[in-house]
Amino acid sequence: MFKKILIANRGEIACRVIKTARRMGIATVAVYSDADRNALHVRMADEAVHIGPAPAAESYIVIEKIMDAIRKTGAEAVHPGYGFLSERAEFAAALAAEGVAFIGPPTGAIEAMGDKITSKKLAAEAGVSTVPGYMGLIGDADEAVKISNEIGYPVMIKASAGGGGKGMRIAWNDQDAREGFQSSKNEAASSFGDDRIFIEKFVTQPRHIEIQVLGDQHGNCIYLGERECSIQRRNQKVIEEAPSPFLDPDTRRAMGEQAVALAKAVDYCSAGTVEFIVDGDRNFYFLEMNTRLQVEHPVTELITGIDLVEQMIRVAHGEKLAIAQDDVVLNGWAIESRLYAEDPYRNFLPSIGRLTRYRPPEEQATDTEAVRNDTGVYEGGEISMYYDPMIAKLCTWAPDRAAAIEGMRTALDTFEVEGIGHNLPFLSAVMDHPRFVSGEITTAFIAEEYPEGFEGATLDADTRRRLAALVAHMKMVREQREAQISGAMRNHHRRIDPHWVVFLGDERFHVTVNEHDAQTDVSFQDGETLSIVTDWVFGQSLARAVIDGQPMAVKVDKVIGGVRLRYRGAEIKASVQTPRIAELASLMPEKLPPDTSKMLLCPMPGLVVSLAVAEGDEVQDGQALCTVEAMKMENVLRAERKGRVAKVHAAPGQSLAVDEIIMEFE
Repeated sequence: MFKKILIANRGEIACRVIKTARRMGIATVAVYSDADRNALHVRMADEAVHIGPAPAAESYIVIEKIMDAIRKTGAEAVHPGYGFLSERAEFAAALAAEGVAFIGPPTGAIEAMGDKITSKKLAAEAGVSTVPGYMGLIGDADEAVKISNEIGYPVMIKASAGGGGKGMRIAWNDQDAREGFQSSKNEAASSFGDDRIFIEKFVTQPRHIEIQVLGDQHGNCIYLGERECSIQRRNQKVIEEAPSPFLDPDTRRAMGEQAVALAKAVDYCSAGTVEFIVDGDRNFYFLEMNTRLQVEHPVTELITGIDLVEQMIRVAHGEKLAIAQDDVVLNGWAIESRLYAEDPYRNFLPSIGRLTRYRPPEEQATDTEAVRNDTGVYEGGEISMYYDPMIAKLCTWAPDRAAAIEGMRTALDTFEVEGIGHNLPFLSAVMDHPRFVSGEITTAFIAEEYPEGFEGATLDADTRRRLAALVAHMKMVREQREAQISGAMRNHHRRIDPHWVVFLGDERFHVTVNEHDAQTDVSFQDGETLSIVTDWVFGQSLARAVIDGQPMAVKVDKVIGGVRLRYRGAEIKASVQTPRIAELASLMPEKLPPDTSKMLLCPMPGLVVSLAVAEGDEVQDGQALCTVEAMKMENVLRAERKGRVAKVHAAPGQSLAVDEIIMEFE
């Protein structure tokens, strides 16, 4: 077995590989850029080598810099993770020339399957059903428009070397095709160093289901079931599960056998994934093959008990697979939620900054439940603008889908993240969404269910009442604390009046609080009483309680005038007042926010790529004004109404903060 391997990647996947290597007794080498000097993967590895500036194009995807790190450390093999150099044939070839093992497929398979255009041609030649499209290279935007019309809208514009949702756009008309072609080309160049673009028909109402394959260097190849990856945003997977709630055994077998046949056609070895689009009648169409470890591989590991990273390392060392197809048994259900540094209340735009609080749920594994969190960050660490916004992959396993979803709800409830915008509220909301719970999902789920973006979940009346009771209990805890301090200072005890009004957003609850030895009773004006059992103390950011027999875990933060509660995708400001103060509070005038209607504000931290208008220009509703890049994604900002540009504050190449003024209008 290898004695030392280098991980040519960063973040959570580098940490993930290090964990398996450590268990196998293999020493590890990390590489890092200026931005990752203090990153978790650097801390975890046995050795670490600096490889250059923060931009990936100057560090992580520069082959010679990785080769230098290999020579310095004497690493015998390299695991590429996903993204970066993981599907670059020239990287695998450079390793082979150096006598270093590539923990991935052979160069020929990468060339055949890693290139999306070539893979589709080979799949068609092998008799695999493929989505209609134009597999040739496209020279410019005019040609892209012409081809799109020939295929018929809607179409998908994709980077040939793409992956992870980068360099992908859906075009519904000529304008979309023209703009999408250029944006996809730019993103592909910056993310992969390859700006080739192709176009295919966009299948409406599809499911995205993929098959995990595993092959060795001796001609053995098996499939390890499927993953449902239909919950996507901007073509980026957000929630995955295994198995799929949609497939039947016959379709699963047919897809698996076809995936294996395709892998064998290119002498594939190592772990790989064959992706399919599946329609409502369970017809499936080959989409692409990813010749690497997938981001969502943990759900497959949880239902099969197979460590894919270990298998990749053993295959690269020349070992035969110890697993036959008949040995593969799908056990239970697993769900993965991707935690992104993206603000769901700002249309999921990237967020950067310091993680002032990062406390994931405790990992565990029993016969009835499991919680796993693959991450590459830590409390106090920095989320950079230079890389993918994913912070962690939270996974739960249970014997069935309903229990796995419930486990995920609880895990998300207890996952604390502060300091940046993040999508935890959205993930929680999806877990409670009727369509997701029923399994009736497609890749259009987010667009259809949240067409105006995510504005927070709406809690039912019973849940709001339980939250009101919890807030009343918290008020009692605080009053008792203040009374004890007051008594100690003044040698007397202050009397606590238990009659209060709880404000929960715009809702009011008149309550009376009574404490007993082991619980608190909160009585409402209509006569209902809820009992609370909790060990929460003033200052804790997570309140765990059992309210009327139902467990709850609510995030709590002190804000001016009360507390902020976050639970199941909802964010609510709460406060408690005496009846008299509550009466007077209703007479206070509402504070109006400042008028920014004549300003274009930067919606996220990012870099101004280009300006499409200048001072004095007339702009129309929907017209592109500028392009801002953040976390490898280009975002086109458009005019909301007709007007004239009065002043431009930003310039191309300038870095902007959230809500910084880009331009003003008359």
